[in-house]
Amino acid sequence: MMKAVRFHGQKDIRLENIEIPKCGKGQVKVKPAYVGICGTDLHEYEEGANIIPTTPHPITKEKAPLTLGHEFSGIIEEVGDDVTDVKIGQRVSVQPIIYDGTCGACRDGLINCCDNNGFIGLSGWGGGLSEHVVVPRSAIYEIPDSVSMELGALVEPLSVAWHSINISPFKKGDAVLVLGGGPIGLAVIQCLRARGAEKIIASEVSPGRREFAKRLGAHYTLDPTTDDVVARVRELCGGVGADVAFDAAGVQVGLDQALKAIRAQGTLVNIAVWNKPAQLQMNDLVFREKKYVGVTTFVQGDFRQVLDAIASGALKPGPMITGKIQMDEIVEKGFKPLVEEKDKHVKILVEVSPC
Repeated sequence: MMKAVRFHGQKDIRLENIEIPKCGKGQVKVKPAYVGICGTDLHEYEEGANIIPTTPHPITKEKAPLTLGHEFSGIIEEVGDDVTDVKIGQRVSVQPIIYDGTCGACRDGLINCCDNNGFIGLSGWGGGLSEHVVVPRSAIYEIPDSVSMELGALVEPLSVAWHSINISPFKKGDAVLVLGGGPIGLAVIQCLRARGAEKIIASEVSPGRREFAKRLGAHYTLDPTTDDVVARVRELCGGVGADVAFDAAGVQVGLDQALKAIRAQGTLVNIAVWNKPAQLQMNDLVFREKKYVGVTTFVQGDFRQVLDAIASGALKPGPMITGKIQMDEIVEKGFKPLVEEKDKHVKILVEVSPC
């Protein structure tokens, strides 16, 4: 038996003993080291199952209660008979997307857009918040020697940001507006800085998160409750507006501001998951030939690019880590502080096993 943090329902997270999974063909067994608590985890905890299935998932055939943890690093402890290109003892980061491999999106290589997609740690197949987890070989990315296991647990959220920039028309030297200073917004800021953004302007309500934005690479920070975001962005960008904006906030007022703050033929990239319907002011797009683009998670290759950027020193995400806890402290020292003390925390890591 092994210990695992399991989601049972709204505000019902339990540390339980469950069976140790067996490693089969095409699979790798990993001993998790560090696991990041994600905003999605918090939403499921606060509001109840939304992404976590309450009826059998079409691919995993599992439903709640399920093991949590989809942002994690670990060490390979067993490989399937047919897996020959990775070895026991390697340090790895796990890409958690679950995809069917047969739908039209998957056939086009867009595993993040799979018709039936899910996530290890949210949809079944175990999760990082357990003493052992078995994942497909394709989910494994070796961590370079120069990258710590703690930083290896940050690769998943950083890959969301990296992918959003890949999808956007961003180019080195551009001026960029980032809405929201939560973990994904801060990840976008770091990735933009690493990729040569000339001006990074962050709009965030929380004073504490504005400070994090400055520490992690924003050139300017704005408070949308007191600053005229549109006027300030245009002023900072030579009167024309930002080349690209990234929405990691998902609130209507921010969307309205961003559409007006980008330049003619500029692009607004939506990363946020919206909890309610949004309205687009279509004339803001039409008369200035602006573009609105949706992005989700990441595709094959994004993890490798992020790991390489950390190894080279282009990305330095260490300051995102604002706490480390143990599995038996997950609610009191993990979930509750992230919900109740947002100004103080970005990413709390759970240490599952010392490495």
